[in-house]
Amino acid sequence: MYALVEILGKQYKAEEGAVLIVDRLPLEAGASYVIDKVLAVVDGENAKFGTPCVENAKVLATVGEEVKGDKVKVFKFRRRKGYRRTQGHREKYTKITINKIEG
Repeated sequence: MYALVEILGKQYKAEEGAVLIVDRLPLEAGASYVIDKVLAVVDGENAKFGTPCVENAKVLATVGEEVKGDKVKVFKFRRRKGYRRTQGHREKYTKITINKIEG
């Protein structure tokens, strides 16, 4: 059984027991998180699709640790002008563990 959910504008495939890495959530580690925007629920042969969300369906998750993504280097320059700028960036993400899919 799995569900397609929307978290902060992005869509993810959630299965029970799976760990998802999503954009940073303003929650502390160990907090429970209820995802109400469930786009589809698939259970073997049975599938429910919402328009846009499935009614009375939700996914229960637990918030885990906050992690950083891969480093992205930004390099700007103008040829023959002596202009060079280097900047690095690492996006922050939150790990969530899917506990239960209802609906």
